[in-house]
Amino acid sequence: MKKNKLVIEYAYNFELTGIASTAKGYKLAWAINRQTGFNLVRQPDLAVGYKKEGDKYFNFFAYETHLNRLKLFKNKPVDYTAGKHLLVPEFPHFDFILLTQAEDPGFTAMVVEKVRSLPMVELVAPIPLAGLKSKVNFIF
Repeated sequence: MKKNKLVIEYAYNFELTGIASTAKGYKLAWAINRQTGFNLVRQPDLAVGYKKEGDKYFNFFAYETHLNRLKLFKNKPVDYTAGKHLLVPEFPHFDFILLTQAEDPGFTAMVVEKVRSLPMVELVAPIPLAGLKSKVNFIF
């Protein structure tokens, strides 16, 4: 019997930015809200399935309008064990991942500059999507 294989190509029309900070997620989201005027709100945890370990849950905050989308993810799962099951395992030194998607090309740069100016943020750097294997974690 002949087998068919379904191949799906996703459009990755968002940008990822890594943030290194020792702050708690809710405190960083609050500081970003104050700095940008947005309203990041805590969402139900994101479930990411792993083959051997089952589902891992990641905290995240979201702000969406009809033109812009901003999401702040914790890179480590709620039940974190050292070195295992990061949301973006290629960049383990980032504590948070910021996903931006907008019609305006300058939106991401504006958000990154405002986040960079926060005193609780140690490092902000773009994450290139080209060679990122874990970008499928952000398709939901």
